[in-house]
Order: sequence, then structure tokens, then C-alpha cells
Amino acid sequence: MKRKIYNELLEWKVKRKGKTAIMIDGARRIGKSYIAEEFAKNEYKSYILVDFNHADRRLFEIFDNYLHDPGMFFMQLSTYYGVKLYERDSLIIFDEVQLYPKARAAIKYLVADGRYDYIETGSLVSINRNVKDIVIPSEEHRIPMYPMDFEEFLWALGDETTMPFIKYCFERRQPLGPVHRKTMDLFRQYMIVGGMPQAVLAFRENRDFDETDAAKRDILALYRADIEKYAVGYESKVKSIFDWIPAELQRHEKRFKLADLSENARYRSYESSFFWLADAKIVNICYAATEPTVGLKMRADNTALKCYMADTGLLISHTFDEQIIAKEKLYNRLLLDKLEINKGMLVENIVAQMLCAAGHKLYFYASYSKKEASDRMEIDFLVQKPDLTNRHNISPIEVKSTTRYTTSSLSKFAAKYAEQLSTQYVLHTADLQEKEGILYLPLYMTPLL
Repeated sequence: MKRKIYNELLEWKVKRKGKTAIMIDGARRIGKSYIAEEFAKNEYKSYILVDFNHADRRLFEIFDNYLHDPGMFFMQLSTYYGVKLYERDSLIIFDEVQLYPKARAAIKYLVADGRYDYIETGSLVSINRNVKDIVIPSEEHRIPMYPMDFEEFLWALGDETTMPFIKYCFERRQPLGPVHRKTMDLFRQYMIVGGMPQAVLAFRENRDFDETDAAKRDILALYRADIEKYAVGYESKVKSIFDWIPAELQRHEKRFKLADLSENARYRSYESSFFWLADAKIVNICYAATEPTVGLKMRADNTALKCYMADTGLLISHTFDEQIIAKEKLYNRLLLDKLEINKGMLVENIVAQMLCAAGHKLYFYASYSKKEASDRMEIDFLVQKPDLTNRHNISPIEVKSTTRYTTSSLSKFAAKYAEQLSTQYVLHTADLQEKEGILYLPLYMTPLL
């Protein structure tokens, strides 16, 4: 399946010319190994895939005994795999490199040798236990990999025309017209299936929601196993947060309330658990910003946060985990927008997912004044303009899951922070329109912001 990260790898190969290795960093089952090997097959004369998840004693001996002598190391590796290596035209992939930190540390010397290119893939690679005994090489260029976005999902279904038309309409700020309804149907399919390649593949091949759901539940089970294995010392707190995500997103405010986990819970005792889930790319954390000014990170209140699932398809399977539910019926009602749940949690989650994939850090704004009604407001997301100016650099985003809603918070926010704000957005299920200084966009245009 076609992935956009392939073009990033191609750019790295052409521009860096072996002067850095590249690290593809992402969640488990995101497609890292697949894309690295596809790139190797298509762009190099030969390649070696070193899978540390299935490495044997002989392979580790090659690394332990010969890394100090690159010439002998390459001959040993070439013989072990039965693959001839060609200078400047072979790629060596270190797959699941976090399982053998010594190989990651050796990147510095292998890159300096200059004969071959290197790609590393890893899950949980930024967690301390995987890097504490090594010096992370400065020659390592890291790129994040996310679940498949809406356009990649359409590609997987064989649709090469819908997203170009969406982009065309977005650039001209014109509605899609009769095509909008069909596009929203496709978008709902994407929201339900999610962007994990296994789930997309299961859906593509037979359009069967039961098989798609089974693929997602296998991934959730793998995440639980990772928590047990890697969140050493605070696995119970990580599991508590992970299990409570659907309930927290179901709330109107959607802020994560630690009191729901434990009566005396404090942020400082759970902070590492949130970081663990974020580092593992299982969740996307959205922090409260106290003011919509340039440098939102400097205005962030790290104790007030929302915790979204990194993939909305996984969130749906995580939410409806009772065995008694007839999954096919559940998914069909979701598809037809006729399930009586708080759909806002799903829509807000997928907007967070799409914003992250587009390179945005997640921030929201909330004020719960008990004295002045004009100060009570909540803005779902804040994004910064790519080209900064003296004023008007932050765009507020409100997310709506239905066609019947008000924009009172956005109006209050605009009145209070008029000098700081750029374009105001409402992301909703209807077609594009501009009205009273607000740009109303269909949800599927989120990646274009």
C-alpha cells in the first residue's frame, strides 16, 4: 500500500547521500518494516534486512566481534545473509533496532565509513530503558510514521481522484457540491476502519467489518502486552490511563480527570505514564494553552491535557469491547451516522489524529470562569501559521459532529483575542462555506490546514 513517507525516504536518499542514517519511529503495526523493505527493493541494487526481533546467536556474534572493523563486519554480514553488497548502492535495514541498542550506537561509525545507506525502524525507541546505555548518534535523522491518513486510505481502496478534487476545492474555497455526500461516506469509512495497515487491508479485501475489527483488536492486545513488558515500575498506571481513554473522551469537556482513576491521584505521579503512551505513539496528547500567542509551547499548562488515541479506528474497538455487541451491526450504524453515542469523541479524536499527521502539535484553550459568562469558553484546537507575522498568527478550530450547533465559544474567543487570531475554522460534517469571518470546512479537509 502506498505511503507518503516513501517520498521522505527518497528525499533523504537523494539529498543526504549516505551522510546520515534515517530512523523511522512509530507505533507497533504502523507499517515501518514494510515501507523500509519496499524502499530497499525499489531504490537499491541490493539490501539486507537485519530483524533484531528474530536474530540468533550467530548474528549477535557478528555485531559483537566485528563492528570495530567495518570491512570484516560487512563481509560477515554479507555472507550470513547471502546478499552481495554494492558500495553506494546497497541499503542495510536495522529492524526493531531498540531490541539491540548496540547496533543503534554503531550507526555513527557505519555512516562515517560511507559505503552503504542505513535505515532503522523502531517502536518505543525513545523510552529510557532502550537508550540508557548508549550514545544516540547525531548522524541519525528521525522521521515519525503515523497511521494511514485519509488520502492513503483512499489510495488503498483504489481511489486516486477524490483527494485531488478536495485539494482543488480547498485552494479555491469552494464547496464540493454533489460530491460532498459521497466523500463524507468515504470519510466515515476511514474513521471507522482507522489507519492501521492491517485493518485497512482487511477492509479493502472484503469490506467486512468483523474481520477489520478483529485486526484492530489484535493490535490493541499487542499494545496491552507492550505495556506489561516495557512500562516497568508503573505499568498499572499506564494501563489505567489506557483503559480510561474512551470514558474521558466521552465527557463534554474531554479533559483527562485523574480523579477518575484514583481519588488522590496527582499529575506528577502520573506524568511519566502519559509520556510513556505518547512515546509509544499509542496516544496523542493535547495540552491546554493559556493564551493564543506565538510559541504555544511556552504557554502550555502541562497539568491540563486531553488524551486522544493515535488511531480512531482503534479507539472505536477500544470503546466497544463488550463481546455481546454484534460488531457488523455496530459498524453499519456508525457508518450511517445512526448510533446513539457521543459522536463528538470520535470526530474530535480523528481531527487530532489528522492534525498530528500533518505536523501540528496539539493545543486547546479553555476558560471556566464562574463569574463572567463571556469568559466561559472552550476551543478544541489551536494551530500556528507556518509564516509568522507581527499579529494574527494563531487559528482557532472548533470541531462539530453534527450540522446543528452554535459557535458561541468561537465568538467569545475572537472578541477577546482579536489581535492574535488568524483564520477561524469550524470543522463539521457539512460542505465548505464562509460566513461572518469563519471558514466552515468539511472534516476531510483537516489535513490541508
